[in-house]
Amino acid sequence: MNLSAANHLIRLNDGNSIPIIGLGTYSEPKSTTKGACLAAVKAAIDMGYRHIDGAYLYRNEHEVGAAIREQIEQGKVRREDIFYCGKLWATHHVPHLVRPALERTLKALELDYIDLYIIEMPMALKPGDVFYPKDENGRWLYHTSNLCATWEVECHPYFTQPKLLKFCRQHDILIVAYSPLGTSRNPEWVNLSSPPLLKDAYLNSLAKKYNKTAAQVVLRFNIQRGVAVIPKSFNPERIKENFQIFDFSLTEEEMENVEGLNRNVRFVQLLMWSDHPEYPFHDEY
Repeated sequence: MNLSAANHLIRLNDGNSIPIIGLGTYSEPKSTTKGACLAAVKAAIDMGYRHIDGAYLYRNEHEVGAAIREQIEQGKVRREDIFYCGKLWATHHVPHLVRPALERTLKALELDYIDLYIIEMPMALKPGDVFYPKDENGRWLYHTSNLCATWEVECHPYFTQPKLLKFCRQHDILIVAYSPLGTSRNPEWVNLSSPPLLKDAYLNSLAKKYNKTAAQVVLRFNIQRGVAVIPKSFNPERIKENFQIFDFSLTEEEMENVEGLNRNVRFVQLLMWSDHPEYPFHDEY
């Protein structure tokens, strides 16, 4: 697979293409400074990113859209150069709510179209405009949807997804890895007992060998096996660093060794919904 900073498109089975690395834009709305997402997306596009991953749930699509439009107006990119992936949230799985949800995303972005629209998670919550619906006793209000295996998956050296990757390759399906660097240690939805991926001794030994960071090694591992990655950062230096993964490659032995680090550790467990009848992580992937 011949990938470079200037040309890192992966062909999809419908004839379209997707950049193998993108910028994730999830952030905690209450703790994120206004304009931080806009600045991050502009910086990412300046650095060569052409794939932006977002969602209406993140409540920052207006900033993502503003950044994309500014870069287009300044002549730095064309709309067709940008691949934007949006997501349908769990309270809008009912068929008649899907189009209005997509139209809200387009309105927030102020763009005519998006390139990919996926289901954020295969568990449905009570339909409506409340993102996290609960009853008067604070219990989650669930709904049914039967939408397994229709969303991005967690994938990194501690959770390499070998069976799923083999299946997807056999059926010409591209995996997009969320949390490709592990994830933030948010106790609300992350298992804090999980070992921190980027402190792994072997990954850091490879980083030292190639004069890279452990994060760059981890991202290189996934793209080298054909898995797209969407690392999230609003830090300009890290955004730049995460993109600098096309000037080195891991040997076959090193790839096998990194694969051998697999512990089947899922960082994003969403345990607050573990009693949902459609909770997906009881199943093997």
